[in-house]
Amino acid sequence: MKIAVLGAGAWGTGLAVALAHTHEVRLWTRDPAHFAAMESARVNQRYLPGISLPEALHLAAHAQDAIRDSDLAVIGSSVAGLRPSLRLVAEARRPLPAIWLCKGFEAGSAKLPHEVAAEELPPQAARGVLSGPSFALEVARGVPAAVTLAASDVDFAAQLARALRTPRLRIYSSGDLAGVEVGGAVKNVIAIAAGISDGLGFGESARAALITRGLAEITRLGMRLGGRMETFMGLAGMGDLILTCTGSLSRNRKVGLKMATGRTLGQVLSELGHVAEGVHSAREVRRLASSTGVDMPITESVCRVLFEGLAPLQAVEALLAREPRNEATD
Repeated sequence: MKIAVLGAGAWGTGLAVALAHTHEVRLWTRDPAHFAAMESARVNQRYLPGISLPEALHLAAHAQDAIRDSDLAVIGSSVAGLRPSLRLVAEARRPLPAIWLCKGFEAGSAKLPHEVAAEELPPQAARGVLSGPSFALEVARGVPAAVTLAASDVDFAAQLARALRTPRLRIYSSGDLAGVEVGGAVKNVIAIAAGISDGLGFGESARAALITRGLAEITRLGMRLGGRMETFMGLAGMGDLILTCTGSLSRNRKVGLKMATGRTLGQVLSELGHVAEGVHSAREVRRLASSTGVDMPITESVCRVLFEGLAPLQAVEALLAREPRNEATD
């Protein structure tokens, strides 16, 4: 299969490296200087240092060079770059199937990626999302992982999952686009809370409580937005949440860890050097929770720490001070 990967961030590059062993892959970055550096060193030093790009992985200087004659477009941009990347795909001479890797809500509109895709791609173009518990560095290194490919066309999802799987990357298919995307988006917000808890030294019991109650928030919002319960109990829900809240490679957890030391959000993002989607998603999740009447106290606390200057310790104390409720209904 000929695959165009649009976006040479960590995850786009990591997946391109993994797929290049069995497919013809072209990787494109919109930054000419970034392209030149990768072309020269055969390493994506900016986003995935230490991983050599295999000879079979071709770098494209222009998006249409990557897309031309491809059988599939994989969009590896952040949510902010999704819409312009979809427009590049829509310019193809034929309806080109596309999947995206980003996790979050579009800023301002609070739209999920599949809603953005519905506005930008021709109706007949197959599309879906690849999501689940996976770090780009580990996938590039060939560490075993399992993810979910979701599409409204379940046959497309199943066929593509079989085509893209590698000996070390197991891909399950799903028809629950909304559920998979909500799980991937909201878990980043919960991971910031877990990082704050860890940074304050509250220990593993507190982290377990945050993960569990965070999953309840994800499930409540996700089902309100059309997702299915079984999705949130699977790889794209519970699996991705556990990894992002506990893994040392998690950018969103790192945001929480740094916020717990008293740094400002601006300082944290400057030090991080990478996109942490949870920061951008938090406002949109909060807005959706308010508009749909879904109670999301952890998300609310994260927003107050990130955007309103609430001290991390005060946020945790406020969560603990909430009136006790029945777990099954809270």
